[in-house]
Amino acid sequence: MAGKTLKLEVVSPERTVFSDSNVVSVVVPGVEGYLGVMANHAPLMTEIDVGEVDFRRADGTEDAIAVCDGFVEVYENTVTILVSSGELCEEVDVERAEAARERAERLLASGAADVNFERASAALKRALNRLRVAERSRD
Repeated sequence: MAGKTLKLEVVSPERTVFSDSNVVSVVVPGVEGYLGVMANHAPLMTEIDVGEVDFRRADGTEDAIAVCDGFVEVYENTVTILVSSGELCEEVDVERAEAARERAERLLASGAADVNFERASAALKRALNRLRVAERSRD
């Protein structure tokens, strides 16, 4: 598949989450909707949201990475994704994500005046995303 692959790199402040040069397609959670990238895509830079980065390798296998906020750059058959956090589906700590989901739901349901609704909603969105991606490792 020479010429039909691209390099995918997902990097967080703590580590390189993922790096592979034999990827044929990537779907990224842009702030205005999901964005698909294949080999020879036009140069691009945009902001990404909480969501899943889905990708397919040249051997046909597929995988997903839970990401939170960042940027994606597509340039010369390289997709570089810089995120505040990222986890491969098999890396997600399901118990921790479930506990975060429950905390956020309790805060949102409490209706207390001192609850930062925006922050609790963002925490819920991140936890649900991590749980959705973790589910893929069980399939």
